[in-house]
Amino acid sequence: MPVQPAIEVTHVSHNYGSRVAVDDLSLQVNEGEIFTFLGPNGSGKTTLFRLLSTLIPLQSGSVTILGHNLSGRIAAVRAEMGVVFQAPSLDKKLSVDENLQHQGRLYGLSGSTLRQRKQTMLKALAIDDRANDRVETLSGGMRRRVELAKGMMHEPRILLLDEPSTGLDPGARADLWHYLRQVREQQGVTIVLTTHLLEEAERADRIAIMHEGKLAALDTPAALQASVGGDAITIQADSPTELALRIREKLACVAIVVDGAVRLEQPDGHQWISRLVEAFPDEIKSITLGKPTLEDVFIDRTGHKFSD
Repeated sequence: MPVQPAIEVTHVSHNYGSRVAVDDLSLQVNEGEIFTFLGPNGSGKTTLFRLLSTLIPLQSGSVTILGHNLSGRIAAVRAEMGVVFQAPSLDKKLSVDENLQHQGRLYGLSGSTLRQRKQTMLKALAIDDRANDRVETLSGGMRRRVELAKGMMHEPRILLLDEPSTGLDPGARADLWHYLRQVREQQGVTIVLTTHLLEEAERADRIAIMHEGKLAALDTPAALQASVGGDAITIQADSPTELALRIREKLACVAIVVDGAVRLEQPDGHQWISRLVEAFPDEIKSITLGKPTLEDVFIDRTGHKFSD
Protein backbone atom coordinates (compact mmCIF):
# COMPACT_ATOMS: atom_id res chain seq x y z
CA MET A 1 0.00 0.00 0.00
CA PRO A 2 1.25 3.51 -0.75
CA VAL A 3 2.54 5.59 2.17
CA GLN A 4 0.07 8.29 3.16
CA PRO A 5 1.28 11.85 3.69
CA ALA A 6 0.98 13.07 7.27
CA ILE A 7 1.69 16.65 6.20
CA GLU A 8 1.19 18.27 2.80
CA VAL A 9 2.60 21.75 2.21
CA THR A 10 1.53 23.35 -1.07
CA HIS A 11 2.91 26.67 -2.38
CA VAL A 12 3.27 28.17 1.08
CA SER A 13 4.80 31.64 1.40
CA HIS A 14 5.14 33.87 4.44
CA ASN A 15 6.43 37.42 4.72
CA TYR A 16 7.39 39.66 7.61
CA GLY A 17 6.81 43.04 6.02
CA SER A 18 9.11 43.19 3.02
CA ARG A 19 11.21 40.21 4.15
CA VAL A 20 10.34 36.83 2.65
CA ALA A 21 10.73 34.10 5.28
CA VAL A 22 9.16 31.18 3.34
CA ASP A 23 9.07 31.34 -0.44
CA ASP A 24 6.60 29.16 -2.40
CA LEU A 25 7.38 25.98 -0.49
CA SER A 26 5.84 22.62 -1.43
CA LEU A 27 6.64 19.21 0.11
CA GLN A 28 5.16 16.15 1.81
CA VAL A 29 5.99 14.39 5.08
CA ASN A 30 5.04 10.71 5.09
CA GLU A 31 3.28 9.01 7.99
CA GLY A 32 5.64 7.28 10.39
CA GLU A 33 8.87 8.90 9.25
CA ILE A 34 11.39 11.08 11.05
CA PHE A 35 11.63 14.20 8.93
CA THR A 36 14.10 17.05 9.49
CA PHE A 37 14.10 20.64 8.28
CA LEU A 38 17.78 21.58 8.13
CA GLY A 39 19.05 25.10 7.65
CA PRO A 40 21.14 27.88 9.17
CA ASN A 41 19.58 30.84 10.93
CA GLY A 42 17.38 32.82 8.55
CA SER A 43 16.65 29.85 6.28
CA GLY A 44 12.91 29.86 7.03
CA LYS A 45 12.70 26.65 9.06
CA THR A 46 11.54 28.36 12.26
CA THR A 47 8.77 30.24 10.44
CA LEU A 48 7.67 26.98 8.84
CA PHE A 49 7.64 25.32 12.28
CA ARG A 50 5.40 28.11 13.58
CA LEU A 51 3.04 27.66 10.65
CA LEU A 52 2.82 23.89 11.07
CA SER A 53 2.30 24.18 14.84
CA THR A 54 -0.55 26.71 14.26
CA LEU A 55 1.25 29.50 16.13
CA ILE A 56 0.89 31.88 13.18
CA PRO A 57 -1.76 31.88 10.45
CA LEU A 58 -1.15 31.00 6.83
CA GLN A 59 -0.74 33.96 4.48
CA SER A 60 -0.74 32.05 1.20
CA GLY A 61 -0.74 28.46 0.03
CA SER A 62 -2.24 25.52 1.91
CA VAL A 63 -1.23 22.99 4.58
CA THR A 64 -3.02 19.71 5.24
CA ILE A 65 -2.15 17.77 8.40
CA LEU A 66 -3.58 14.27 8.86
CA GLY A 67 -6.29 15.15 6.35
CA HIS A 68 -7.27 18.40 8.11
CA ASN A 69 -6.89 21.68 6.26
CA LEU A 70 -4.95 24.03 8.48
CA SER A 71 -7.02 27.04 7.44
CA GLY A 72 -10.28 25.70 8.83
CA ARG A 73 -9.53 22.78 11.18
CA ILE A 74 -6.98 24.16 13.63
CA ALA A 75 -8.65 22.59 16.69
CA ALA A 76 -8.65 19.15 15.04
CA VAL A 77 -4.97 19.50 14.12
CA ARG A 78 -3.94 20.57 17.61
CA ALA A 79 -5.73 17.58 19.15
CA GLU A 80 -3.52 15.18 17.17
CA MET A 81 -0.25 17.07 17.40
CA GLY A 82 2.37 17.32 20.13
CA VAL A 83 4.75 20.26 20.12
CA VAL A 84 8.12 20.71 21.83
CA PHE A 85 9.38 24.25 21.53
CA GLN A 86 12.98 25.40 21.52
CA ALA A 87 12.27 27.80 24.41
CA PRO A 88 11.48 26.03 27.71
CA SER A 89 7.76 25.68 28.44
CA LEU A 90 8.01 24.05 31.86
CA ASP A 91 7.03 25.71 35.13
CA LYS A 92 10.30 25.43 37.06
CA LYS A 93 8.63 25.90 40.45
CA LEU A 94 6.38 22.87 39.91
CA SER A 95 7.42 19.25 40.11
CA VAL A 96 7.77 17.01 37.07
CA ASP A 97 4.52 15.28 37.98
CA GLU A 98 2.67 18.58 38.38
CA ASN A 99 3.83 19.81 34.97
CA LEU A 100 2.50 16.64 33.35
CA GLN A 101 -0.69 16.87 35.41
CA HIS A 102 -1.50 20.35 34.09
CA GLN A 103 -0.58 19.41 30.52
CA GLY A 104 -2.90 16.40 30.63
CA ARG A 105 -5.80 18.45 31.92
CA LEU A 106 -5.33 20.94 29.08
CA TYR A 107 -6.08 18.04 26.72
CA GLY A 108 -9.09 16.81 28.69
CA LEU A 109 -7.43 13.96 30.57
CA SER A 110 -8.58 13.22 34.12
CA GLY A 111 -8.91 10.50 36.76
CA SER A 112 -7.34 7.11 36.15
CA THR A 113 -6.64 7.92 32.47
CA LEU A 114 -4.53 10.91 33.47
CA ARG A 115 -2.69 8.97 36.20
CA GLN A 116 -1.93 6.08 33.85
CA ARG A 117 -0.72 8.39 31.11
CA LYS A 118 1.60 10.22 33.48
CA GLN A 119 3.12 6.96 34.68
CA THR A 120 3.57 5.75 31.11
CA MET A 121 5.42 8.90 30.08
CA LEU A 122 7.52 9.09 33.25
CA LYS A 123 8.68 5.52 32.71
CA ALA A 124 9.18 5.88 28.95
CA LEU A 125 11.47 8.90 29.44
CA ALA A 126 13.22 7.32 32.46
CA ILE A 127 12.23 10.20 34.74
CA ASP A 128 9.89 8.31 37.07
CA ASP A 129 12.44 8.59 39.90
CA ARG A 130 12.34 12.40 39.56
CA ALA A 131 8.55 12.77 39.41
CA ASN A 132 8.32 14.69 42.68
CA ASP A 133 11.37 16.89 42.09
CA ARG A 134 10.98 20.50 41.11
CA VAL A 135 11.94 21.14 37.50
CA GLU A 136 14.43 23.84 38.56
CA THR A 137 16.57 21.12 40.18
CA LEU A 138 16.92 19.11 36.96
CA SER A 139 19.75 19.20 34.43
CA GLY A 140 19.20 20.49 30.90
CA GLY A 141 18.93 16.96 29.52
CA MET A 142 16.40 15.93 32.15
CA ARG A 143 14.30 19.03 31.49
CA ARG A 144 14.28 18.15 27.79
CA ARG A 145 12.89 14.72 28.68
CA VAL A 146 10.10 16.36 30.66
CA GLU A 147 9.35 18.61 27.67
CA LEU A 148 9.02 15.49 25.51
CA ALA A 149 6.80 13.82 28.09
CA LYS A 150 4.54 16.88 28.05
CA GLY A 151 4.33 16.85 24.28
CA MET A 152 3.34 13.17 24.24
CA MET A 153 0.81 13.22 27.11
CA HIS A 154 -2.24 13.16 24.83
CA GLU A 155 -0.81 10.46 22.50
CA PRO A 156 -0.44 12.65 19.39
CA ARG A 157 0.00 11.17 15.93
CA ILE A 158 2.50 13.87 14.96
CA LEU A 159 5.30 15.25 17.14
CA LEU A 160 6.85 18.61 16.17
CA LEU A 161 10.16 19.60 17.73
CA ASP A 162 11.97 22.92 17.26
CA GLU A 163 15.75 22.57 17.68
CA PRO A 164 15.28 19.74 20.23
CA SER A 165 19.01 19.30 20.96
CA THR A 166 19.56 22.91 22.04
CA GLY A 167 21.64 22.93 25.21
CA LEU A 168 22.08 19.15 25.35
CA ASP A 169 25.41 17.40 25.78
CA PRO A 170 26.25 14.49 23.40
CA GLY A 171 24.98 11.87 25.84
CA ALA A 172 21.64 13.60 26.34
CA ARG A 173 21.34 14.10 22.58
CA ALA A 174 21.85 10.36 22.00
CA ASP A 175 19.18 9.60 24.61
CA LEU A 176 16.79 11.98 22.87
CA TRP A 177 17.20 10.26 19.53
CA HIS A 178 16.83 6.84 21.11
CA TYR A 179 13.45 7.89 22.46
CA LEU A 180 12.34 9.48 19.18
CA ARG A 181 13.06 6.24 17.32
CA GLN A 182 11.28 4.29 20.04
CA VAL A 183 8.18 6.48 19.70
CA ARG A 184 8.19 6.05 15.93
CA GLU A 185 8.70 2.28 16.07
CA GLN A 186 6.28 1.47 18.88
CA GLN A 187 3.54 4.05 18.36
CA GLY A 188 3.86 4.97 14.68
CA VAL A 189 4.23 8.65 15.51
CA THR A 190 5.37 10.91 12.69
CA ILE A 191 8.25 13.06 13.95
CA VAL A 192 9.11 16.41 12.37
CA LEU A 193 11.93 18.53 13.71
CA THR A 194 14.03 21.55 12.83
CA THR A 195 17.77 21.72 13.37
CA HIS A 196 20.87 23.64 12.37
CA LEU A 197 23.12 20.72 13.36
CA LEU A 198 24.37 18.75 10.37
CA GLU A 199 25.22 15.64 12.39
CA GLU A 200 21.73 15.60 13.90
CA ALA A 201 20.02 15.90 10.52
CA GLU A 202 21.85 12.77 9.31
CA ARG A 203 19.82 10.70 11.80
CA ALA A 204 16.52 11.47 10.02
CA ASP A 205 14.78 9.35 7.39
CA ARG A 206 14.56 12.35 5.07
CA ILE A 207 15.96 15.87 5.13
CA ALA A 208 14.56 19.08 3.66
CA ILE A 209 17.42 21.55 3.30
CA MET A 210 16.18 25.15 3.60
CA HIS A 211 17.98 28.20 2.20
CA GLU A 212 16.60 31.73 2.19
CA GLY A 213 13.04 30.50 2.54
CA LYS A 214 13.27 28.03 -0.34
CA LEU A 215 13.60 24.27 -0.51
CA ALA A 216 17.18 23.66 -1.67
CA ALA A 217 17.08 19.84 -1.51
CA LEU A 218 14.90 16.99 -0.24
CA ASP A 219 15.84 13.31 0.07
CA THR A 220 17.35 10.71 2.37
CA PRO A 221 20.75 11.59 3.88
CA ALA A 222 22.50 8.94 1.78
CA ALA A 223 20.83 10.04 -1.46
CA LEU A 224 21.67 13.69 -0.80
CA GLN A 225 25.31 12.89 -0.18
CA ALA A 226 25.47 10.67 -3.26
CA SER A 227 23.99 13.46 -5.38
CA VAL A 228 27.09 15.58 -4.97
CA GLY A 229 28.76 13.42 -7.58
CA GLY A 230 32.22 12.79 -6.22
CA ASP A 231 34.78 13.49 -3.54
CA ALA A 232 35.12 17.01 -2.21
CA ILE A 233 38.51 18.66 -2.81
CA THR A 234 39.28 21.92 -1.03
CA ILE A 235 42.32 24.04 -1.89
CA GLN A 236 43.75 26.93 0.11
CA ALA A 237 45.55 29.51 -2.02
CA ASP A 238 46.67 33.13 -1.86
CA SER A 239 44.63 33.94 -4.98
CA PRO A 240 41.72 31.47 -5.00
CA THR A 241 39.74 33.22 -7.76
CA GLU A 242 42.71 33.18 -10.15
CA LEU A 243 43.55 29.58 -9.27
CA ALA A 244 39.96 28.44 -9.84
CA LEU A 245 40.02 30.07 -13.27
CA ARG A 246 43.32 28.41 -14.19
CA ILE A 247 42.06 25.00 -13.01
CA ARG A 248 38.96 25.34 -15.19
CA GLU A 249 41.06 26.32 -18.21
CA LYS A 250 43.88 23.81 -17.81
CA LEU A 251 42.03 20.75 -16.46
CA ALA A 252 38.59 21.33 -18.02
CA CYS A 253 36.68 20.79 -14.78
CA VAL A 254 34.36 22.79 -12.55
CA ALA A 255 36.18 24.73 -9.85
CA ILE A 256 34.46 27.36 -7.73
CA VAL A 257 35.45 29.61 -4.85
CA VAL A 258 33.57 29.08 -1.58
CA ASP A 259 34.46 31.03 1.55
CA GLY A 260 37.90 31.96 0.22
CA ALA A 261 38.88 28.45 -0.88
CA VAL A 262 38.83 26.68 -4.24
CA ARG A 263 36.43 23.75 -4.34
CA LEU A 264 36.11 20.81 -6.75
CA GLU A 265 33.92 17.73 -6.77
CA GLN A 266 35.44 14.81 -8.64
CA PRO A 267 35.04 11.02 -8.73
CA ASP A 268 38.23 9.29 -7.56
CA GLY A 269 39.28 12.47 -5.83
CA HIS A 270 42.52 10.92 -4.52
CA GLN A 271 43.81 10.71 -8.10
CA TRP A 272 43.17 14.41 -8.56
CA ILE A 273 45.32 15.43 -5.59
CA SER A 274 48.64 14.66 -7.29
CA ARG A 275 47.35 16.00 -10.60
CA LEU A 276 46.45 19.36 -9.07
CA VAL A 277 49.66 19.65 -7.05
CA GLU A 278 51.78 18.86 -10.11
CA ALA A 279 49.87 21.35 -12.25
CA PHE A 280 49.94 24.22 -9.72
CA PRO A 281 52.81 23.55 -7.29
CA ASP A 282 53.50 27.19 -6.44
CA GLU A 283 49.88 28.28 -6.00
CA ILE A 284 48.50 25.59 -3.72
CA LYS A 285 49.16 26.22 -0.02
CA SER A 286 47.19 23.18 1.17
CA ILE A 287 44.76 20.65 -0.26
CA THR A 288 42.28 18.34 1.48
CA LEU A 289 40.05 15.49 0.34
CA GLY A 290 36.82 14.33 1.90
CA LYS A 291 33.80 12.17 1.17
CA PRO A 292 30.57 14.12 0.50
CA THR A 293 28.78 15.41 3.60
CA LEU A 294 25.57 17.38 4.12
CA GLU A 295 27.77 20.47 4.20
CA ASP A 296 28.92 19.56 0.69
CA VAL A 297 25.30 19.08 -0.40
CA PHE A 298 24.42 22.53 0.96
CA ILE A 299 27.36 24.12 -0.88
CA ASP A 300 26.48 22.25 -4.07
CA ARG A 301 22.84 23.43 -3.99
CA THR A 302 23.31 26.99 -2.73
CA GLY A 303 26.88 28.06 -3.50
CA HIS A 304 27.39 28.97 0.18
CA LYS A 305 28.90 27.29 3.20
CA PHE A 306 26.32 26.14 5.70
CA SER A 307 27.67 28.44 8.41
CA ASP A 308 27.18 31.47 6.12
